[in-house]
Amino acid sequence: MEKNIKSNVSWVGFLDWELKNFHGSDYSTNNGSSQNAYLIKEEKTVLIDTVWTPNRCWFIENLKNSIDLNKIDYIVINHSERDHSGALPCLMKHIPKNTPIYCSATCKNYIEGQYGKKDWTFETVKTGDELDIGHNKKLVFIDMKMLHWPDSMAIYLTGDNILFSNDAFGQHLALHELFADKADERVLEDEALKYFVNILNPYSAILLNKIPEIEKLNIDIIAPSHGAIWRKNPGQIIEKYRNWASKCSTNEKLQITIVYDTMWEGTKNIAHKIANNIYLENPNINVKVFNISQHCKSDIATQIFKSYAIAVGAPTIYNSIPSA
Repeated sequence: MEKNIKSNVSWVGFLDWELKNFHGSDYSTNNGSSQNAYLIKEEKTVLIDTVWTPNRCWFIENLKNSIDLNKIDYIVINHSERDHSGALPCLMKHIPKNTPIYCSATCKNYIEGQYGKKDWTFETVKTGDELDIGHNKKLVFIDMKMLHWPDSMAIYLTGDNILFSNDAFGQHLALHELFADKADERVLEDEALKYFVNILNPYSAILLNKIPEIEKLNIDIIAPSHGAIWRKNPGQIIEKYRNWASKCSTNEKLQITIVYDTMWEGTKNIAHKIANNIYLENPNINVKVFNISQHCKSDIATQIFKSYAIAVGAPTIYNSIPSA
C-alpha cells in the first residue's frame, strides 16, 4: 500500500509484523520491523531503496499499484545490504535495464558482488552531488560511510526538506501509522536506543563528526530505512543520537547490569546474591540480571549501554568458560 509522506513523496515499503530476528539471530525484533522504500513523483520519478529479498514479489506488485514501472526514471540505493537492495534484481526485470541506479561507488561494487555483474546502468555519487528531479527540487547526496557500512549514504530532498537517512535514526519497529508521533513513546524510545546501541554505537566517533553536517540542512522530516518516520520535531532523534554517541546517561536512575552463564546454578546463585546486596546497599539503584543463554544479546547490550557498572560471571570448564 502506498502511503503519502509529504507532497509527492510516498512510502512504498514493507511492514514486517512477524519478523522476530534480524542479522541472523543476533538482534531480536520484539516489535517487528519495516523495510522503508520511498517513491518521489515530480517531473522525474525516483524510487529510493527496495525491500528485503523474501518480500520482493509483494513489493513489485504493490509498486505496480502505485505507478507504471516503466515510468520510474531513477533508482537510488542508499545501501547494498539485502534489506535495502533485495528486490532490486527482480525490479530490474520489469523495467528498462538502462534505468540509472544512483549509489556510492562502494555500493556499486557490493551490489555486483552480491547479484553478479549485470548490464545495469550505475551512476556513482559522492557528498555534494545533486540530481535535478524537476519542479525546482533536487536530491542532494550525503556520504554516510561506516554508518553503518562502507557503502552507506543518505539523501536530502530540497523543497520538501526530507532527509532519507538510511540506517541512521531508525528502529526495528512495525508501525501501521508510519510516523513517530503515532507510536507508543516508550516503545519508540526503547527501540530507537536498542537500534543505536547494536547498529551505530561502534561508530559513534564518526557519527559525532557527521551530525553537524546534517544539522546544517533545513530538515522537516527524517525518513529512515527502518521503523518510524520523524515528522514532528525531527531534531529530537538527532539530539538523542548526539547524547548516546557522547555516552551521556540514558537513565534517570543509576543502573547496574549483571550478566552470567551457569552450569549447575552456582554462578546463578552468586549473580542473584550480588543483585540482592546491591539493593540492600542502595534501593535507588536499578539492577538488571541476565542469564546470557536465556536472553538475546542485543537486549543485553542495550541494558549494558544504559549501565553505570556491569558485572560478568561464568563457571569454568577445561580451563575456559562455556560458549554462550
